[in-house]
Amino acid sequence: MSAYRIVTVTGSGGIGKTTLALKTARRVLGDFSGGGWLVELASLSDPDLVPSAVAHALGLKPGSERISAEVIARDIGSRQLLLVLDNCEHVIDAAATLVEMLVRLCPHATILATSREALRVDGEFVYRLPPLDVPAPGLDRADLILDHSAVELFIARATAMNSEFSLDPGALPAIGTICRQLDGIPLAIELAAARATTFGIELVADGLRDRFALLTGGRRTAMLRHRTLRATLDWSHDLLVASERVILRRLSIFAGSFSLMAACAVVAGPEDMPSQVVDDLSRLVAKSLVVAEADGTTMRYRLLDTMRSYAREKLDESGERGELARRHADYYRALFEQAEAYWDSRPTAELLSEYGRQIDNLRMAIDWAFSPGGDASLGIALTAAAIPLWMHLSLLEECRGPVERAIAALAAGASEDTRLEMKLHAALGAARAWVGGAVSDIEAAWARALQLAEILDDVEHQLRSLWGLWLLKEREALTLARQFFAVAPTAADRLLGERMIAVSSHYLGDQNTARHHIERVIANDVMDDTGRRIIRFQIAQRSGARAFLGRILWLQGFPDQAIQVVTGLVEQARAADHANSLCHSLAIAACPIALWVGDLEAAEQYIDLLRDYATRHGLSLWRAFGMAYQGVLSIRRGDVRGALPLLRGGFDQFGTAFAGYRVLIFLGELAGALGRAGQIPEGLGVIDDAIERSERSEEGWVIAELLRVKGELVSLQGTPGAAVKAELCFHQALDWAKRQNALSWQLRVAMSLAQLLRDQHRFDDAIAHLQPVYDRFTEGFETADLKLARALLANLK
Repeated sequence: MSAYRIVTVTGSGGIGKTTLALKTARRVLGDFSGGGWLVELASLSDPDLVPSAVAHALGLKPGSERISAEVIARDIGSRQLLLVLDNCEHVIDAAATLVEMLVRLCPHATILATSREALRVDGEFVYRLPPLDVPAPGLDRADLILDHSAVELFIARATAMNSEFSLDPGALPAIGTICRQLDGIPLAIELAAARATTFGIELVADGLRDRFALLTGGRRTAMLRHRTLRATLDWSHDLLVASERVILRRLSIFAGSFSLMAACAVVAGPEDMPSQVVDDLSRLVAKSLVVAEADGTTMRYRLLDTMRSYAREKLDESGERGELARRHADYYRALFEQAEAYWDSRPTAELLSEYGRQIDNLRMAIDWAFSPGGDASLGIALTAAAIPLWMHLSLLEECRGPVERAIAALAAGASEDTRLEMKLHAALGAARAWVGGAVSDIEAAWARALQLAEILDDVEHQLRSLWGLWLLKEREALTLARQFFAVAPTAADRLLGERMIAVSSHYLGDQNTARHHIERVIANDVMDDTGRRIIRFQIAQRSGARAFLGRILWLQGFPDQAIQVVTGLVEQARAADHANSLCHSLAIAACPIALWVGDLEAAEQYIDLLRDYATRHGLSLWRAFGMAYQGVLSIRRGDVRGALPLLRGGFDQFGTAFAGYRVLIFLGELAGALGRAGQIPEGLGVIDDAIERSERSEEGWVIAELLRVKGELVSLQGTPGAAVKAELCFHQALDWAKRQNALSWQLRVAMSLAQLLRDQHRFDDAIAHLQPVYDRFTEGFETADLKLARALLANLK
């Protein structure tokens, strides 16, 4: 572990790979400042879910980006951590791909994997775990027999199982024989030791020899480790009473851990009393066939992987698997349907602790339900009930697959439950919106959810659907916001609707209306951003309102007040510990306002914070904002050529951004940078495209700035008539800024116009345009634009 970054423990089933890996991890954990993380892969049936399982273990929230090996690597970054990947063999290719990516992108991450075969990646050290040391045949000296690890394990396990177990030195040769016949495999030895406490060592040794002979003679082609382990399990199974055998095979239907209540509900047949299940389960635990683990004040149970595989074969032979799978899926459907009532009333951490551990059984139940021999109608209900869990765990990519299968099953006639269809389409809209998908498909999902919610008079899903459509739409955003407000049943929801109206008005360019509504929202703040309830619409509403207040204040000519809002906003958002809300506050308010007022030091801090959080949490939209703002910062510091790739790269990533996050301002910055770099024709092409898009989408808040940039570019051409065309652009921009009461845009346009007039020696006209605008300001005189305006006026006079 100290010399290699990838260590894979390989060996046969039951040899102790997991035990060794966990003990090693605990021993070296102090060497990793970023901690250690265990990812149990045994329950996964789909290799594509390996990244999701790792992301869940790490607590990664990917936001709008599909979970992948690269996303996880970016989240880990330079952290010094140990990642233990347990049971890789059935998803070996996916695990190898993940490990290669982590090692390449995470310089301080170390991987400890367990698998029946090597990952076969560069830099991997394979530790082939040998069996325990066993006595040689014919060895009969007690002291020499005791000097073997397999014998030590046998005795230790037998003593732990029965405090009255007494070792007879004369029995040591028989113990040595048992350990040798079991090839030193720890699991087999533990099973044998458990039986020896009940049936005696000689009987165990005799039975084991007979079984080995039978299996070897019957299947000579089977791999040796499978023959020996199967012999142990067969023999152990045959020693069980009939009821214990039934319960054991039925317990194999569980994918991960399970509660006593789950066991009683799923494995008990019509002829079984719950008390009988409890008794049999207790005996199976005592015989080391079921593992019992304390979980706070309760116990949870699980089968070892090898035993689960063996017991499932028995379940298949019994013909009960279909019925057990149905009962298993129906139990978890009921469990998650019951949980739906609590998602908004109980603490999030408490709910995730209680229901997050059910994810393995949920996956298995859904896989069965949508399989050819499953029950699609049950799968539909289970999928709908599990949606809150996926959303809370940010497993949106994992959510999308079952939801799409459930909707397809609905279309095929598997169910006619309209309410389930509504929930599924709402979940599909949310999942596709954040992990990627065609805008038309996302819109169709939200529209169908809204249609069904209106038919069912389901206000909650009407609100969710309207919010989703509001984020997607451009020209219809204000109408949707008003519709949301009209439907909202509570004061908090109406305030959210009013915030949506304010945001839509702001982007349309109606800053007076926007400020009126946003101040009403803040003045009547009853929104719950404490973290106790899930943030239903992805953004903490309190910080979301203040972010837009800051923008509006700057546009209207109150830069000092805007700075004050931003300072408190960032502190509040960081304290809330919600990554998406913090990134929203930084991208929508803190970064642009710091750049607008010319506080480049603060801008750099905000941009660094935005990029760090966006990268660590896999939030691709905010990462694009961070890259674009980094480009703007480079422009402000004079590095125009260095800014161009950042602006282009950031804007390219905005291709999948919601319309609710308007980004045309960056096209204005890109066009201006191209002009300063001498690429005037390209800059004019960019700005004309931005203006056309602004008119088409009615993103009017930025039109004055875009026209000003176009005027600057036209002026730079220096062609005949350029000055006249530039002046026309400036006058158009002034007209827009005045109509929108955007005093800060007015000041910028007036400065550009005054500089053009100055160059034509029209000094009085220049002063006449700039002085009245400057005089309207009552604060912010030490911000960049006002300092430039003051210097320009002094120069003109």
